[in-house]
Amino acid sequence: MKVNKPRPVNLDLQTIRFPLTAIASILHRVSGVITFVAVAILLWLLGLSLSSPEGFASAAAIVDSFFVKLVLWGILTALFYHIVVGVRHLIMDMGYFEEMESGIKSAKVSFVIVGVLSLFAGGLVW
Repeated sequence: MKVNKPRPVNLDLQTIRFPLTAIASILHRVSGVITFVAVAILLWLLGLSLSSPEGFASAAAIVDSFFVKLVLWGILTALFYHIVVGVRHLIMDMGYFEEMESGIKSAKVSFVIVGVLSLFAGGLVW
């Protein structure tokens, strides 16, 4: 016998509103993927810079462009975000900030910390 299960009626993603805690969690996963892919790029750049004096000059020329500096800033921002929100998740695993109100406050604090660290990363890159 087949049982009819009620299906969701509204699948329009533009009308669905996620809570701030869900957005922080989803962005944490995205920043992890960005960081994972960035490791390959950064290892290639490191290998090029360590290969020879000409390789170092080539790597320095690559990093000198505005677009590459923007990518490096994005990589550092993603790394900082992943670290800060990862620590937030670890604290939540210990039993703190599990209620919705305190979870939203901790997400806001995490966003502010990442914003400050992102400005710091911009200062390092440029």
